[in-house]
Amino acid sequence: MPAITADTLTLPRLRAATPEQTERPVKSVTTGPRGFEGEGFPVVRAFAGVSSADLDPFVHMDQMGEVDYEPGEPKGTSWHPHRGFETVTYMIDGRFQHQDSTGGGGLIENGATQWMTAGAGILHIETPPAELVDSGGLFHGIQLWVNLPAADKFISPKYQNLEGGQAALLTTEDAGALIRIIAGEVDGHAGPGSTHTPITFAHATVSPGARLSMPWRPDFNALVYVLSGRGTVGPDARPVRQGQLVVFGKGDRITVGADEGQDSNRPALELLVLGGRPIREPVFQYGPFVMNTKQQLIEAIDDFNAGRLGVIPPDALMPHTSR
Repeated sequence: MPAITADTLTLPRLRAATPEQTERPVKSVTTGPRGFEGEGFPVVRAFAGVSSADLDPFVHMDQMGEVDYEPGEPKGTSWHPHRGFETVTYMIDGRFQHQDSTGGGGLIENGATQWMTAGAGILHIETPPAELVDSGGLFHGIQLWVNLPAADKFISPKYQNLEGGQAALLTTEDAGALIRIIAGEVDGHAGPGSTHTPITFAHATVSPGARLSMPWRPDFNALVYVLSGRGTVGPDARPVRQGQLVVFGKGDRITVGADEGQDSNRPALELLVLGGRPIREPVFQYGPFVMNTKQQLIEAIDDFNAGRLGVIPPDALMPHTSR
């Protein structure tokens, strides 16, 4: 980890904090429980135990892996529906194949992101390619659900493939951190992802002993998830470690420091930094449907059962256990 790297000395640098800017305080630090998803791949439930008000506009996030599969072990999901939100699959290491009922899809690997707007409804599958099942190998990624406002719940589905090399890259004043902006913007630098809900989604690598201080939109919430490593967050330098989610309070900047000593197999502090403008609308969720009312959930289930959310294509990918 990570797949996309760069010489930070050659990158644009974040502007220094100004006297009128304030560091966001830490509201909470929670540790995500471990579980299994799809056909049985291991995940950390990153948002478990956090209030929906603090997460808004995000609904759900899993850290998939990190796991080094033996031959025959890689697992994915079967065909399943979504409605009312956007799914974001960020592959840090390894490969995943995606296919959906609208014709979108492809191979997601080594720093690439699949951004799927489910909108009115879609069927899709994510599964390891056959060669990875045969060989085994490293698998590590993120699955994030971004809510859509009521006005966009029934927009037409859309698929975006964002290669790792498309991410905007920048660094801190002392070049001690590499920041990859996948969607939204940081300090005027914009990522390639097109979003209906205003958000920022970035992956940062902070060298041991270095400090990351990022300007952050005051109207956005602010979350940091620790993919690996150890460090401190906020003006009070609260300790954090792998698998923990930090919710920040109000302010203009997010600050994170990496401990001088990191594990030998984790040479740096790896973070996801994300936030967005809260939608502040009722959320009714049932499985893969995220709507505004209970009646809309019932309609989504009825539409899925009636085949109105899409049809599995004749050349469909299938879970590797079915091959």
